Parts: sequence; structure tokens; C-alpha cells
Amino acid sequence: MPNHTMRALVHSQTPGPDGLRMQDVPRPRPAEGEVLVKVFAAGLNRHELFVIDQHNDSDGKIVGADAVGTIVETGIDAGQELAGNSVLINPCLGWHNTDDVPEVPTILGGPIQGTFAEYVSIPADNVHPIPAHLSPPEAAALPLAALTAYRALFTQGGVRSGEHVVITGATGGAGVIAVAMATAAGAEVTAVTRDASKAEALRAVGAAHVIVSGSDFDQRLHIPADVVLDSVGASMYPAVLHALRPGGRIVSFGATSSPDIELSLRDLFFRQISLRGTSMGSSEEFAHMISFVNKHRIVPTIDTVRPLEEAPEAFRRMSIGSGVGKTVFTLSNETFPLPR
Repeated sequence: MPNHTMRALVHSQTPGPDGLRMQDVPRPRPAEGEVLVKVFAAGLNRHELFVIDQHNDSDGKIVGADAVGTIVETGIDAGQELAGNSVLINPCLGWHNTDDVPEVPTILGGPIQGTFAEYVSIPADNVHPIPAHLSPPEAAALPLAALTAYRALFTQGGVRSGEHVVITGATGGAGVIAVAMATAAGAEVTAVTRDASKAEALRAVGAAHVIVSGSDFDQRLHIPADVVLDSVGASMYPAVLHALRPGGRIVSFGATSSPDIELSLRDLFFRQISLRGTSMGSSEEFAHMISFVNKHRIVPTIDTVRPLEEAPEAFRRMSIGSGVGKTVFTLSNETFPLPR
């Protein structure tokens, strides 16, 4: 008889990593326009930490946004020719055109059931070929972080070659790939980290300057910034503002310290500062991001690769800011088929 269950990382009731359990759950079936992907590897994002901190319902939630895998079944009108393809998943659902910004982007793993499972069913429009220069774990580390970084840098930040870009929280998944992307685009990048032991890793992905500092990094810049990408939030905000040249741009895509800041509008209008927010990205931007990654042969930075059963410890490690780049979970001991 066919097996209609699968193993999955489920979160329920207890907030935080203590609420995570490996369980047998019903295996999904692809609806119309969807494909069923057998997951080989899945990347961990801070988004998942936010989801499990907020979620305490009795119904189990499968978290996870990033994944690579193989299409094993297709729904009606999903394209039967896709079966057998090795694919990379775009975790942002329903946001097709870049200018049609949703109120809140829909992301796999919150509220939609996610990728930390043996199988996930998603719209056929959300699968893409895997960049040929990436290993499966590297590809699994790419989607949400790289999409966020690409939109923050280029759609919202308007970064151009020759500009000075400062990136706070630079050792996180989105931060470290933003360093690589901005460098590839010809920008001069200053990366900010609190941990001196991570400085060399940031230089390795292209940072021209690394500042080991907390909330006073602005006092140590060699020149003012054209753009600051900030994912830290309140504790960094005064320095973020003071780091900019007149007419500079702030792009905010996270708040790992606190989302609440005190803001004097005079700081914005007298110095002509632009403040923009961003989160995730559109299908158009995902396709552009993949093209950019292919063109510049960008490789996501992986901190650790571990089996999904070790997820609770990985979540705890991420919550205290350990490591550089992404944690990737493996879900299969089988050999991953080459993309076709």
C-alpha cells in the first residue's frame, strides 16, 4: 500500500524551539496548478524563528520557507512535463508583479505549511531551475535570503556601481549574501558586525571594509554611505541615520533588536534622507535574482549542514547570533539527481 504520511518538523503550543517536534503527518497532494516536491535540503531563516516565537496554536504548523528537491507529482494544469525535474523553490507566494506590493507577503511556512518536511506542495509558478554552479545545500540556502537582499539592494535601495553601501547585521543569511551581491554590482561595501571572529568571512565574500562595532559604527566610517541596509533596527538606528551622506538612502528589512525607533522628521527632510522598507520580493524579482546569481556565480555562505532532526538546536543557535550565513537541513540520504 502507498505511504500517505511523511516526516515533518512540526511546531505547536509551546512558543520557541521547545515547541518543535519531528512527527508523522499527512502527505500533501498537489492541487490544481501545483506540484509536489520531494524535499532534499531546506535552508533556515530568521523568519522561521519569528514564526515559532509567535505561534502557539494547538494545531501543528510545518515551518520552513527555502528548499530544493525533485518534482514527483503534478496537479491538474501544472504541466506533467515538470515531473522528475530538480528545482529550487521561490517561497513567496502570489506576488507576481513587482509594483503590486501586497499588504503582507504570503510565505511558505507562515501561514502556509512549509518546507521542513519530506514533501511540500506549491504552485508550479514557484519552482525554478537550480543554478548550475551551486551544490544542493548551497541552492537550498539561497531563496528567501537572496530574494530579500536583491530587492533591498536594487529595487528599494537603487544601488549603483561605485556607491558606498553599509550593511548592518552583515553575518546573517540575508546580510552576508547582500555583501556578495553589492560587491558584484560594483559597490564599495562596508560590513558591520559585533563579532571580530566573523570579519574574515565577510572580507571573503567581498566586503572592502569590516567594522567590528555596536551602535557607534557611524563614527568609524572612512566616508559617508550612499545606502545603508539595516536589519538590526532600533539599537542601530541613530548610527544608521548619521552614517549617511546628505541625500542618502536607508533600506530597512529587519529588526532583530527592536522595531520601535524614535525619529525626528527634521533628520530626514533637512538632509534629504530617504527611508524605505522592504520584505521578501516578487516573482519578477526572484527571476532577476536567479539571473544575477548565475551571471556573477554568487554562492551563499553556509554555516552548518545538519539533519532536520537537529533543528531545535539550530534554532537556538540562530537566536543568539551564532555563525555566519545559513544553516541548511538535509531531509534525505539519497543522492540528489542532477538538474535537467
